[in-house]
Amino acid sequence: MVVGARLLMSLVVQNLLAQYTGQAGIAKVGQLRNISSMLMSLTSVGTFNGVVKYVSEYKSDQKNLLKLFSTLYVFSFTASIVLFFILFFGASYFSNKLFLSYAYVIVFKVMAVTVPFISMHRIFTGVVNGLSDYKKHAKIEFISHFLAAVLLLVSLYFYSLKGVLVAIALTPIIQFTVLIIIFGKLLKDYIDFKSITFKIPFLKQLLGFTAMSFVATVLTNYVEIDLRTLITDKISEAEAGSWTAMSSISKIYMQFLIAIFSLYILPKYATISTSFEFRAEISKIYKSLIPLVFTGMILVYVFRNILIEVIFTEAFLGMAILFKWQLAGDFVRFIANVLAYQFLAKKQIKYFVSTQLFGLAMYYVFGRYYLSSFGTEGVVIALFVSNLIYLGVVFFVLRNTLLGRNRDI
Repeated sequence: MVVGARLLMSLVVQNLLAQYTGQAGIAKVGQLRNISSMLMSLTSVGTFNGVVKYVSEYKSDQKNLLKLFSTLYVFSFTASIVLFFILFFGASYFSNKLFLSYAYVIVFKVMAVTVPFISMHRIFTGVVNGLSDYKKHAKIEFISHFLAAVLLLVSLYFYSLKGVLVAIALTPIIQFTVLIIIFGKLLKDYIDFKSITFKIPFLKQLLGFTAMSFVATVLTNYVEIDLRTLITDKISEAEAGSWTAMSSISKIYMQFLIAIFSLYILPKYATISTSFEFRAEISKIYKSLIPLVFTGMILVYVFRNILIEVIFTEAFLGMAILFKWQLAGDFVRFIANVLAYQFLAKKQIKYFVSTQLFGLAMYYVFGRYYLSSFGTEGVVIALFVSNLIYLGVVFFVLRNTLLGRNRDI
């Protein structure tokens, strides 16, 4: 229900943004959302999944919880100070680099001020997830997204595009405030704030999560920013907006698949101990989900023009040509991720990081190369090609588990 409500709010916001800011506005919003995603990882030094894991394991162990939160405090404090200075004093640079104008300096100065809120919200959300308090988590998500959407639409009405960007920059304050109001009392039961010290006893345990988050979040968003900037430079900001709109639609349907991975596939893989069990589970997942995913993507392709007009406006209809490559690339990625989640389940950090990094590098290289030959469509073709390569690399890494004799994994 919460996912559905969030989806509906997202669709309304996207449509109004498209109507009042056009393709260029959607491109700028895409740039800032990528920066926001990077900051969510950087301000907490990529430890979100580590917080979830260790809070879940040590929720009745105050000694280890104190070590965990002392380490997180050092990470958060250091990262927040560094990022504040980078964003605040580099605001002119970032405005010109990302938006090709100095008119949006205020956006990055506001974002610099919100950095500590981003960090605390991210860490405390990890605590909520680690305690498996799904009802409060759903309540926090719904209220914060609703208030953020209201702020964004009010800002759009009164201050146009610049107001929208400032509203996005201010959103972490809303999210943190809602979380504290709803979950603050329980946080005090698990976090002894007075006893937290400036030490890092959980450094080794958290570094692996930092590496995974850096590749999966920071570098992924950096590549998107760079490719969007390249499309703007080589073609036009309107084309960059169309590509951003295509990515937005992709993220809408992919979030349902991501939910399946988190709720079923990851916990299931964690219980599997032999390669034969893994193969049986892979076969079961593919047989049950691939027909559904394939059918869903075919329907998205068939009704692509209607989707564009409903979610955006007629001005975006030119992006229809991008759908076949985006859908094909996402389908291949789904197949690959069913295999690759084994790396997460078994905490095989080096395999997760190396395969993700290789696939992302291929996307970046092919994206820049194909853009010169095929325009914006070339970037989406690059997504498909790189995901095929990623699938091949993951299969190669898991070849003995998938094809060899039965063995422990």
